[in-house]
Amino acid sequence: MTSPWLALAVLALAPLSSLAAGPKVRSVDVTILSTMLTADEGFGEWGFSALVVADGHRILFDTGAHADTVLRNAQALHVDLSNVPDVILSHHHTDHTAGLMTLRQEYSKSNPQALARAHVGRGIFYSRVRGGTEMNVVAGLKYEYVSGGGTFIEYSEPREMFPGVWLTGPVPRIYPERNWSGKGELRMPDGKTAEDNLPEDQSLIIDTEKGLVVISGCGHAGVINTLDYARTKIRQAPIHAAIGGFHLYEASDKTLAWTADKLKEFGVQNLLGAHCTGIEALYRLRQLTDLNRKTASVGAVGGGFRLGAGLDPGSIAR
Repeated sequence: MTSPWLALAVLALAPLSSLAAGPKVRSVDVTILSTMLTADEGFGEWGFSALVVADGHRILFDTGAHADTVLRNAQALHVDLSNVPDVILSHHHTDHTAGLMTLRQEYSKSNPQALARAHVGRGIFYSRVRGGTEMNVVAGLKYEYVSGGGTFIEYSEPREMFPGVWLTGPVPRIYPERNWSGKGELRMPDGKTAEDNLPEDQSLIIDTEKGLVVISGCGHAGVINTLDYARTKIRQAPIHAAIGGFHLYEASDKTLAWTADKLKEFGVQNLLGAHCTGIEALYRLRQLTDLNRKTASVGAVGGGFRLGAGLDPGSIAR
């Protein structure tokens, strides 16, 4: 029998200089399945997950903080994930990866291809040690996921998953955004160690006629670094919508003011801040970017975004 470890796929990417603006996505629908805030249906948690449908391509972005939260929320919201072949893990933290095996095992009962491709950034499998204990749960999940028929696809640079739908891969840290905790030691394959700054952190970028739609898990690479990279490598377009976690809940007023200035510079039109964005931080960004309740809101379970209709944050967040 072929070793399941061989199912790890590393993409051979075209040179970045060849990336060019291509077809535009016509329909985008994002439904949040995990975050802290919820209203009539579902369960809140410190985590993130969202179903993204772009021109019919169904993608699960992150899998929540507890093994069963996304499964229970999807059932409560009558969201079918059995026809979702692709799952993106933005980074290795448990609040974004804990539901992977529960979802794969549940939905593969009816469809063996459900959540069978996991897209990850290079570095996600690196060892992370804190107090002598291995903290990287994704490294531990790899064998189980692959043994069950799943495949990991690893990205080192931007790659077009579908026409107009891109993964950034690891994002360069051009601006001095420190959007990580600094806890733990990163151990690389060559034996070198460093502070764990989440080098694998990646986001999903959807290119539409209205501009770029960005989905982020935690934005550990920095929301501005991520948006700048998307505009540089995919298309110099305004940011039509930024959705997800942006790790600004502990940001100072100075940091929020700088972030807001850059968001305005990048032409951000819609902002749905969930998970680690922070409620107060979201309200400050709304004020500083001259957005309003219809265009900047806290995200809730069951809420989301639709191209052409705008934000639907959920009843409790409106």
